[in-house]
Amino acid sequence: MVKLCNKNLSCDVNLKVRLKRHVPIIDWLPSYTVNKLFHDLLAGLTVALTEVPQSLAYAAIAGFVVEFFSYPVIAGFTSAAAIQTGSAQLRSLLGISGQGSEFLDSWITVIENIRKVRIGDTILGICTVVFLLVVKYVCSSGSSKSDPQKTKTQNVMSLFFWLFSLTRYALAVIFGAVLAFTLSQYDRMPFVLTGNVERGLPGFSVPNFGTTYNNETFSFIQMISNYDSSIVFIPMISILEHISIAKAFAQGKTIDGTQEMLALGMCNIASSFVRSMPITGSFTRTAVNNQSGVKTTFAGFFTGCLVLMSLGFITSFFYYIPKATLAAVVISAMVNLVEFKAVPILWRSKKTDVIPFLVTLLTSLLWNLEYGIIVGIVVNIFFILYKSARPSIKIETKLVGDINVYLVEPTTNLQFPSAEFLKESVLAQCDASISFIIIDGKNMESIDATVAKNLKALIDNLKIRKQTIIFWNFREKVVKVCINLDKSMDGYFFQGSLSNVIEEFQGANPNQKRGNDLDQA
Repeated sequence: MVKLCNKNLSCDVNLKVRLKRHVPIIDWLPSYTVNKLFHDLLAGLTVALTEVPQSLAYAAIAGFVVEFFSYPVIAGFTSAAAIQTGSAQLRSLLGISGQGSEFLDSWITVIENIRKVRIGDTILGICTVVFLLVVKYVCSSGSSKSDPQKTKTQNVMSLFFWLFSLTRYALAVIFGAVLAFTLSQYDRMPFVLTGNVERGLPGFSVPNFGTTYNNETFSFIQMISNYDSSIVFIPMISILEHISIAKAFAQGKTIDGTQEMLALGMCNIASSFVRSMPITGSFTRTAVNNQSGVKTTFAGFFTGCLVLMSLGFITSFFYYIPKATLAAVVISAMVNLVEFKAVPILWRSKKTDVIPFLVTLLTSLLWNLEYGIIVGIVVNIFFILYKSARPSIKIETKLVGDINVYLVEPTTNLQFPSAEFLKESVLAQCDASISFIIIDGKNMESIDATVAKNLKALIDNLKIRKQTIIFWNFREKVVKVCINLDKSMDGYFFQGSLSNVIEEFQGANPNQKRGNDLDQA
């Protein structure tokens, strides 16, 4: 009966853990406060004010391995995404028409159309950027909590600064729309506006499993075949980009890669019934969300509600939002995301970490943001493999009794990439003037067959040079791998003090088995 109760209790605990993992709202909703609600509401409304106009722009141009996302790769990706996103907004900030969202394309378009810059948009955009940045830094001392050491007036001013800083993006968008509407009443419009937003919500329907293009009908199989390998590659890129954005804004929280992929997949499946664009993490809106003081994912609820309400009832409001204002909001959010301090930090801590950072940054800017992530991960893996293939090995001479020996100590575990390196290091640095070579295996947790094979080859090579090798302090599971590969290696493994090991070895025949308990086990 007790066992049954314990089993049921364990099942209940596991069910709760699973539910909290896959339905995060269960975890954070009990501790949800009015203060968090206010932050989420503000962030959700701010993002929504930029979401509808930006979604229109995107529609017009039709445009797992979490462990390998090291800080240099994340910093490089974050900086590149911020620079590229900000560069893509330069056209709207200056009132220039054109397409292209990549870093180089954006700057080429601006340079080619520099004489077409609109004064009104430029002044509004620059003033908005300055306003947002100044408010951020001037009002950074504000707080929503009352300080007993301050006067009532000081606490009120602190609360005002805090509110003003949090609402700065929403205020900028509203001010731009009101200014444009006012000027339009006097038949003056110095700004490029967002324009008409088509009213209405999409209807629910089963996704199309065929399409017609240029009077030619394509079946679902033909559509899939046109993607070739991209049918796997595109989702992989989407997942990597989504998780990298999540890690960039994690703020100390743990990122569950599996949960992120499940959420991404479910969103794309559900959205296909309303013919949505493919869904993945949005760096721009995540940055605006973060800068607006978001606390929980509930902010997305408010964003979604306002977007739906906008499409259904208040699309006319978005007509008057100047594109320069939206561009200024995005650019000011991006400025805070460029990792200016990354290079000095990486240079001081470990200089080689600068390489994956710069590779990720430059590849993302000059080639493609998504490919930049992959290249950064590949460079990281290369460094890991290189370190694994070139482990640190200490080789020193030691006097044991009246005998000089070479003591060889690998400071890390050995796997197949480093097997040949260990053998070559011993043969190159341990000359024949000293006959005993001791391999200290205390740091070797486990080995594979390739390492064991190279240890056997090392025994044979040293025999030719009339040198003797002893494997000292090796763990049982390491010894098992070697003996299973070649039983003649059994007589070379010893434990105990170094002096006793050498005496024991001198009195033993290496070609005979020591009859230890290893085989019995």
